[in-house]
Amino acid sequence: MILLSIPLLHVRNAVAAQSFYCRTLGFHLEFSHRVDPEKEDPCYMGVSRDDVWLHLSSSPEDGVSGGVANFIVDNVDELFTDFEKRGVAVQTPPTDQAWGSREMYLRDPDGNSLRFIQPNSLMSASEPGTQVTAQSGTKIQAAEWG
Repeated sequence: MILLSIPLLHVRNAVAAQSFYCRTLGFHLEFSHRVDPEKEDPCYMGVSRDDVWLHLSSSPEDGVSGGVANFIVDNVDELFTDFEKRGVAVQTPPTDQAWGSREMYLRDPDGNSLRFIQPNSLMSASEPGTQVTAQSGTKIQAAEWG
């Protein structure tokens, strides 16, 4: 039985990544592990916001930058306002998508894509696994949003 999935994104510089995620986006550092405590990198760290976790690693064994993390949120417009106040460069402001959600996209300094997704009532009211039709006519699979 799978209990949890935590995205892991590769970063080039742990200190810069920690600053971006914690100071800029409002996450909190939960832990960091450095093989050599005297060196900033490589580092494996966990950050969280609103009890949702994300792992970041500057170890070359943990892949390359350019990954994607999806965050399901209850109000993407409120989050957008918070990010604007923090000076975050948002690539795509909250936008109603054809597949039935409202989404906002941004990139971290390493090119990783962070997608903040607010399911609409059509998605959240449907049973997981059932096919629904978005306003555009696109057929989509309903998911369990928590």
